[in-house]
Amino acid sequence: MPRMRAGLIGAGLAVALATSLTACGSSTSSRGPGVRVVAAENFWGSIAGQLAGGKASVQSIVVDPNQDPHDYEPTPADARAFATAQLAIVNGIGYDGWASRVLAADPASGRTVLNVGELLGLAEGENPHRWYDPANVEAVANAIGAALGRADPRDAAAFARRRRVFESRGLAAYRRLIAQIRARYAGVAVGASESIFALQAPALGLRLITPPRFMKAIGEGADVSAADTATVERQISEHRIKVWVYNAQNATPAIQRLNALARAERIPVATVTETLTPATASFQQWQAGQLERLRRALAQATGR
Repeated sequence: MPRMRAGLIGAGLAVALATSLTACGSSTSSRGPGVRVVAAENFWGSIAGQLAGGKASVQSIVVDPNQDPHDYEPTPADARAFATAQLAIVNGIGYDGWASRVLAADPASGRTVLNVGELLGLAEGENPHRWYDPANVEAVANAIGAALGRADPRDAAAFARRRRVFESRGLAAYRRLIAQIRARYAGVAVGASESIFALQAPALGLRLITPPRFMKAIGEGADVSAADTATVERQISEHRIKVWVYNAQNATPAIQRLNALARAERIPVATVTETLTPATASFQQWQAGQLERLRRALAQATGR
């Protein structure tokens, strides 16, 4: 079953975020000297661009918020981009098999491939949405910085400096919101439409009680069992959850019905997305925006 994609970002927010960006924080192609980096998805591409600065050119393939990375169809231009890359970044774990196939079809001895799943020791079938796990984000950023340094040893010190700045300043608001939510709302029960949020909830201290099979099926576009659907409906109608979180880029009719049920029950609804929304946002702006909306929903639900 195909996944339904729908971007929900408002025009005002898009303009506000876009005007606050620097070039190295953009997820679109950033042409420049030095190492040529190509990322399959813009969440990793945004981080690579910030670590590279003007010492590399960074291009992301999937940048459209309405495009599902799971079933993306690469173009000849995408193949050429990967063919000329010195560093290619793919998510792996069964998420973007198209990217690995393109790379395998044109092997290059001078190219480094950073596969996030392999870096983290994960196999296909495990939750692939590693950019929602703060610890995994740090590990991948470290690996990207190290790979840039190996590709261009002359600028290794510059890449290391940018990595420290990204860590201390770039991720500051993102980390602060994670800490605030964990300190104030630890143990609060929440529900989620799919497995994207399953990796972030533990870092936030939230108790995610939606059946894992339900979230996995929705995330993969598979059939959801009637029993799991009934469980989620009861969790909402009986107010076992305080907040309902759903992926706004995958609002299937079944999820839309659950969203409506949550609103009818006066349960606050918060949204997440799979890729940068708007596409011009940096990784941390996107994530901090989502976390702030979640924090407001939790405050509304709990009165804290």
